[in-house]
Amino acid sequence: MKLFEFEAKDIVQKYGVAIPKGSIANNPDAVEAIAKEAGKPVVLKAQILVSGRGKAGGIIPANNAAEAKSVASRLIGSTIKDIVVRSLLVEEKLDIAEQLYASVAIDRQAKAYTVLVSTSGGVDIEEVARTSPDKISRHRIDPLTGLSESDTFKIIASLNMKKDDAVKLTSIVSSLYKVAIDYDAELVELNPLVKLSSGKFVTADARMIIDDNAIFRHPEFKERNLQREEDTPREAEARSKNLSYVDLDGDIGIIGNGAGLVMATLDLVQVFGGKPANFLDIGGGARAEIIKNGLLLVMSKPEVKAVLINILGGITRCDLVAQGVVEGLKTASIKKPVAVRMMGTNEKEGEAILRQAGIGSYANMEVATEAVLKL
Repeated sequence: MKLFEFEAKDIVQKYGVAIPKGSIANNPDAVEAIAKEAGKPVVLKAQILVSGRGKAGGIIPANNAAEAKSVASRLIGSTIKDIVVRSLLVEEKLDIAEQLYASVAIDRQAKAYTVLVSTSGGVDIEEVARTSPDKISRHRIDPLTGLSESDTFKIIASLNMKKDDAVKLTSIVSSLYKVAIDYDAELVELNPLVKLSSGKFVTADARMIIDDNAIFRHPEFKERNLQREEDTPREAEARSKNLSYVDLDGDIGIIGNGAGLVMATLDLVQVFGGKPANFLDIGGGARAEIIKNGLLLVMSKPEVKAVLINILGGITRCDLVAQGVVEGLKTASIKKPVAVRMMGTNEKEGEAILRQAGIGSYANMEVATEAVLKL
């Protein structure tokens, strides 16, 4: 789950990381009042859950309260990267001397948190890695021992910073790791982390992503998890039914059990010349009701012309999958052609249920994919 910038900043501030003075507002009058109270130039920042909003016109400076109100009138209600701007973070404009980058993120390949620190902030860290790899310090954290003080010193020391700056940055990196652990975060990122002319370090922008599987440990985000602004209507409906669903651009509906299998199915459809309309993982041990709900959800998308269901029955029973498919097709007001590939537990029983209902069943992924494209 992605947090808004102002939410991420509020959290890191609790851990001792300085943030600019500012407030959130959802109408031009409130923006004007905040800017007037600041009594200095401000920056208006659209609170949307996508990256690259600055380049898309979502971050605009204003010299005074009247200008801030005018900018807010244009920004609030506008669309940036297909997302409607509903609120703005109004912050004091910073006197920036240097821009840095700092983050703690999960490295799935290493199965550990990784600290990244760079003296080149304000741009994509991928770009820095490509053009100036010497400006990045990287350290994988041992999950058994955590991030020690000596580790943090080594990370910062490799950047050849002034001693005073290195001490400040060491404290900030330690705080980011504590945030990541306490909030079950997949990512805590400060970009840019800026050094002011006064020498103070302040986070000009912050991002946080919390592991969906840990939301139960953070009840303050429970409602946000069910109502995510970036969700499409079908993604929101799927979330309310505990389905792992993502909308895509194509016209072939995809349902499978297990993220890896679903991804492989998406790839196979592409290889055979089709375009997947969605990603839907029903998980392991799915009951007939879950299959039914998933099929109804996928068929409700107008662009979907046919649905491919790919199941490997381990703890998932093929007969229950077949029952769910039949019930879904009986219930649907608009029916789409369906091809099912399933094998494993109660495979023969499932095939018999599908055959009796006149639904195509295939034992081979490639054959099933070819069949659904013909349908």
